[in-house]
Amino acid sequence: MDSVEKTRELKRDSMLSLDVYETAVDWRGRPCKANKHGGMTAAVFVLGLQAFEMTAIAAVGNNLITYVFNEMHFPLSKSANIVTNFIGTVFLLSLFGGFLSDSYLGSFWTMLIFGFVELSGFILLSVQAHLPQLRPSPCNMLTDTGGTQNCQEAKGYKALILYLALYLVALGSGCLKPNIISHGADQFKKQESKKLSTYFNVAYFAFCMGQLIALTLLVWVQTHSGMDIGFGLSAAAMAVGLISLIFGIFVYRNKSPRGSIFTPIAQVFVAAITKRKQICPSNTYILHGSQNNIATNRVLATSPNNRNLLHTEKFRFLDKASIKVQDGANESPWKLCTVTQVEQVKIIMSVVPIFACTIIFNTILAQLQTFSVQQGSAMNNKITNRFQIPPASLQAIPYILLIFVVPLYEIVFVPVASKFTKKDSGISPLQRVGVGLFVATFSMVAAALIEKKRRTAALNSNQILSIFWIAPQFLIFGLSEMFTAVGLIEFFYTQSLEGMQSFLTAMTYCSYSFGFYLSSLLVSLVNKITSRTSSSAHGWLSDNDLNKDRLDLFYWLLAALSLVNFFNYLFWSRWYSYNPSLSPTTTPHESQGEDLENQSLNNNISKHILRADN
Repeated sequence: MDSVEKTRELKRDSMLSLDVYETAVDWRGRPCKANKHGGMTAAVFVLGLQAFEMTAIAAVGNNLITYVFNEMHFPLSKSANIVTNFIGTVFLLSLFGGFLSDSYLGSFWTMLIFGFVELSGFILLSVQAHLPQLRPSPCNMLTDTGGTQNCQEAKGYKALILYLALYLVALGSGCLKPNIISHGADQFKKQESKKLSTYFNVAYFAFCMGQLIALTLLVWVQTHSGMDIGFGLSAAAMAVGLISLIFGIFVYRNKSPRGSIFTPIAQVFVAAITKRKQICPSNTYILHGSQNNIATNRVLATSPNNRNLLHTEKFRFLDKASIKVQDGANESPWKLCTVTQVEQVKIIMSVVPIFACTIIFNTILAQLQTFSVQQGSAMNNKITNRFQIPPASLQAIPYILLIFVVPLYEIVFVPVASKFTKKDSGISPLQRVGVGLFVATFSMVAAALIEKKRRTAALNSNQILSIFWIAPQFLIFGLSEMFTAVGLIEFFYTQSLEGMQSFLTAMTYCSYSFGFYLSSLLVSLVNKITSRTSSSAHGWLSDNDLNKDRLDLFYWLLAALSLVNFFNYLFWSRWYSYNPSLSPTTTPHESQGEDLENQSLNNNISKHILRADN
């Protein structure tokens, strides 16, 4: 009877462990109150920062190629690479921001500190754009193909100021992005899957609104009133976003930093390598800290820093880190790790292929912010005799569509799909990503067809097509981004453990980074290879004149890569398996309860408990 009572007691302790791990504190470090902290009321302040920061950074990033090419006089291909490297750095630094937040600063203080860093970058950009002595002498880069106007690209301190301003913005924005998403999501509990899914959709709606304002109002100001005024408005928008963040300080649920997130990961690899000659046991309940080992589970359940994970069969070589070889002795954490630690590393390794499959998707995005803008510059952008559309504003087209589609997705599609799939979010995050990757291919197909038509009309009949011809490529990609971007963020956040939300969310933005870096690499490689094979010694993208370039062929190359990438994704998404403790179809309490119920009925486990007592 004693063993039965102990089993029941241990079951109750384990069921409480998930509530313990959800502990959050207010701005003074006191436990949060459900009726005062968190929820959508708190998330709204974070979404304010999301919208205004996106307005600021999008107005700079989406029209930066125009500024770098026309004002700083860099060649077209180099200008495109400056833009893609800048945007790539923004997203790469999101890993640094996620690490700082989870390990040392917490998401709120990380956002506040680096928000002011980003603001200083916008101010410096505005100052340089305003003062002529900080830029090269004016000239027309489009007509200076033979160097007759002596257009000198920015060098020395002028280039230094440009790069300093851009990378202050990159550092600030990069460290903000993962924390905006994770801090907003932290206002809800992970068990509230429907509320979390709604939050991610609303966050994307705020993203779309920020992009729309940037690509219409701010880009129009940049074009008609000057880049200095436009950059100044970006600084003002960033300041308003920071005010919104600060206003919510009294209602936030804050997750405390847990120390270095890399130490437990490193311990698993070191322990697994140290015990590489050990044989993995067939009965996994004897592994240290196993969810199946109820005797150990009681200790773990009382720790506020642990959420227990069930053992999985993938990457079995890592299980060696949890084999106890010194009975009755305490082994170093660098030689013995818990199953939860090992499973955490398995999750990170498992999501890497999913992450890699979104890189090509973001390479396509890079073209819409660089070469597609230059496409628009070579087309007729007049609506009336007195009104012209800035080429960069074409990127607003998908966001005009999305501010209507995103609410429809949440209000109509999700409830209908839920009836068939029995999932609160309608379709799973991985399914949502897959739909987006497939649709993205057709964006490049449309871009290639229209560029071929534009180029042929310009060369053969000296005809300039309307700028609206390139709208389809933006519309199609905007639709694909609604599926892929939101699905990927939701996937990474729901697969993260306590103390790693910001870092794993940052992997979403890191995908953007690699996509933009890959774009720069592809442009350089394509130019190098095609210049050797071409009889005129000109590469597809080596000229400042798109009529001489073969941008249409480059788009076809990206369409082919995108289609191959989609089939690659299908393989890895089928290979991926959720840890039962983090399953999107089973709440954590259900998963935990089912496991313990099964174990309490298992005679072998009961015997193991009795042996542990003796």
